[in-house]
Amino acid sequence: MQAAEAKAIAKYIRTSPRKARMVADLIRGRQVGEALNILAFTNKKAARLIEKLVRSALANAEQNEAIDDLDALVISEITVDPGPTLKRYMPRARGRATPIRKRTSHIRVVLR
Repeated sequence: MQAAEAKAIAKYIRTSPRKARMVADLIRGRQVGEALNILAFTNKKAARLIEKLVRSALANAEQNEAIDDLDALVISEITVDPGPTLKRYMPRARGRATPIRKRTSHIRVVLR
């Protein structure tokens, strides 16, 4: 029998996947309380976004009758995938323009 799990997904988050993966790697495999503590003291924009997502997954776990011990939950999976890229252009010298890529992320958290 597979262990009970709770998950939360955030799509189209306006941070690059590379920067969000740095924060996700800090909390992968840790207990939820410890992970939230790490995220609270991580000085990154992605930390605030991932903290909100972990809290959402924890709230989903509270609604799940199959999960009885919320303190024992572990972040078993956290994946950061690239979303669509917003393409913009910035004017440069001598009439030229250079592309600016504003990247987005899809973040998925699974608690077991």
